[in-house]
Formats: sequence, C-alpha cells, structure tokens
Amino acid sequence: MKLRLETAAMDALTVRLFDVIDERNMAWIMAADTALRHAFGDALIDLVPSYTTLLIHYDCRAMAFVEATSLARDALKDLQPADTQNGQLHEIPVWYDESVGPELPQVAKRAGLSVEQLIERHCGHDYCVFALGFAPGYGFMGLVDEDLATPRLKTPRRRVAAGSVGIADRQTAIYPLLSPGGWNILGRTAVPLFEYARRGEPLFRPGDKVRFMSISKAEFEAAGGDTTPLEERA
Repeated sequence: MKLRLETAAMDALTVRLFDVIDERNMAWIMAADTALRHAFGDALIDLVPSYTTLLIHYDCRAMAFVEATSLARDALKDLQPADTQNGQLHEIPVWYDESVGPELPQVAKRAGLSVEQLIERHCGHDYCVFALGFAPGYGFMGLVDEDLATPRLKTPRRRVAAGSVGIADRQTAIYPLLSPGGWNILGRTAVPLFEYARRGEPLFRPGDKVRFMSISKAEFEAAGGDTTPLEERA
C-alpha cells in the first residue's frame, strides 16, 4: 500500500492506496473508510470507496484544503487492515438462459467450456463488491476467473433488462433497472436492487460478498422474474 493524496476539487480529495485492482485491497479500503469518517466527523459531506481509492468530499467552509490534507494523512498513518469477514454475504438466484442471457454461448466458447460449465464456474466464486455506481444499486464485483474474462460488447445495447447479470473483463454485475449497457449478459435475477436503492438502503455495499446461484425458469417466475427475451428489449 502506497498512500497518495490527490486533489479532486476545491472541496474534495482522492486518497489513492493501490494501483492494481485486487480483492485483498478491500481490507485496507474499508479500514481507511472507517478512519476517515471518524477523523472528518461533521465536516464530511460524502466518502466514496472504490477499487483502489477513496474520494473525500468535505465542507470547505469548515476546514481549509491544507487542514483536510493533513487530517487525512494523520488518520491513515497507522492504518491496519479491516476484518473483511464483517461484510455481508448475499446469495443471488439467477436464471441462466440464452433467452435472457444471449452471451452465454459466446462467453462459454471463449473460455473453452460448455454453457453448463460456465454457469458452474460463475456460481463457484464469492465476488467482492468493490464499488457502487453507474446506476442506483449497481455494484461492481470481482474478480471473475481470468479464463472467464470477456471484453465488453463492441456495440452496447440501448436497453438491458433490469436484473440482467453480466461480465465485462474480470468484473461481474447486475443491472438494477432498464438501462443501456455493454456487458456480456449471462442471465437474469428477480432481486429488486433498484427498489432497495430507492429506499436509501442499497442491498450491496463495498466490502460485501455476492454468491450467484443457478435456478430454473419455474423458480425464477415464482420469484416474480420477467422472462421477456432480452432481444425484444434491445
């Protein structure tokens, strides 16, 4: 870990702890999150942890830039990694099917696997939630096994269904609501991520883990899932 402070705005600092994305970073990122929240107290407007950095948005009426920089350095001086076991594990049921996951065959072929093997591999890892962004409730998760890593689509879709589960490079994610997107879609979940976010209680938080579970079409429908093929939404 190499601490660097970078100016993000007149009232914001970027704390850079790492240069490479790694699940092991999160123990340090979450420890820094706790330390900085405590140090800035009421002067903190927002604190956004991510893969390798944290963004500190502070009240510049309460403290000057030099004071904020000094406060951040002091808060992180003797930082020790947090216990990542404190993050919540979320089990997310997914209906993997080509009708709602049109890239299933391509991703499987690229990895030299059958579709069934791909599904088993995607479900066989607990993914770390690195950051929230793009849309309310959207969690960027990883890291996907290297041989499953797949580049984003050359031409993004204009309409990706809510609940779509996809892969882009070594990341995986769930689209919380109908939106454009260029990830490789493998299946769909009925878990209403956007509804949690709209209530101000996002289901996923940085440091949490997500485990996907393959379910049948009947189970998906019973949970309220929409089986409309993705192509009809494109």
